[in-house]
Amino acid sequence: MIAYPFIAVDNCKDEIKYYQSVFGGEIVILRKQGEEVLNADLHVENAILKFADTQAAKPVLKGDYVRIFLKIEKEDMFRKIYGEFAASGTINTEMYEAPFDGLLAIVTDRNGVCWVLSFYRS
Repeated sequence: MIAYPFIAVDNCKDEIKYYQSVFGGEIVILRKQGEEVLNADLHVENAILKFADTQAAKPVLKGDYVRIFLKIEKEDMFRKIYGEFAASGTINTEMYEAPFDGLLAIVTDRNGVCWVLSFYRS
């Protein structure tokens, strides 16, 4: 079994480009309605982030019910992602040296998605 994060955003067409600017990767459009992108995936290394426009996903609440845990392989990438989300979102837990010889931070991005960022040195 493989689990994929499924993220509902307003204006999927633009917001998936924002996430691509944070993570890199390749956008794959799955479903459109006219010029509106209703569903798209962002393929980053061995991960897939799934996105849906709120028109398609019809979420009931925006909220902190689901968090996405990211284990990031390189420290410079950890710092880049943290910086990008912190600049336009909210820092829930400042980046800190974790007891497992690595870094942890919790950041809510500009779309209200909460990310638990982790980097393990060993």
